[in-house]
Amino acid sequence: MQKSHLQFTNARRALWPFFLLSALLILIDQATKLAIEANFAFQEFTPVTSFFNIGLVYNPGAAFSFLANHNGWQRWFFTVLSLAASAFIVFQLIKYREKTAYCLGLAFILSGAIGNLIDRVRIGKVVDFLDFHYLGHHWPAFNIADSAILIGVAILLFDEFRKKS
Repeated sequence: MQKSHLQFTNARRALWPFFLLSALLILIDQATKLAIEANFAFQEFTPVTSFFNIGLVYNPGAAFSFLANHNGWQRWFFTVLSLAASAFIVFQLIKYREKTAYCLGLAFILSGAIGNLIDRVRIGKVVDFLDFHYLGHHWPAFNIADSAILIGVAILLFDEFRKKS
């Protein structure tokens, strides 16, 4: 009886690093967004390099401002979608806890989904502030949560390609 309890405890404990990583990334995401909102006016940007600015923009849509120009229904659509995706990711983390790279990628994606979800609930849109540009062409502004999602997807893709080779 003691051995099975120990195995269950070890299996449960194995998830903590992934949830801790997600929580840390959410805190960084929210702290940076609050700092930007406190120090910048809407659409105010400060050049950092010749190709990078920091500033404040709001995105009521999804990635690359998808559905941003609608009358507000998208706020609740993306809120529900984020909640569903987060629940699915937690289920996947529990189910596949022994797959380290898979769980690492999911932890990054989970933090991004929750980071942007907090913005949608708090102010109805996502705070973006990282602005990369080249020769007058700007990449859509993004934030730490978006970056975490991208890193998570990259980890999942790398892990999948590594398995196939």
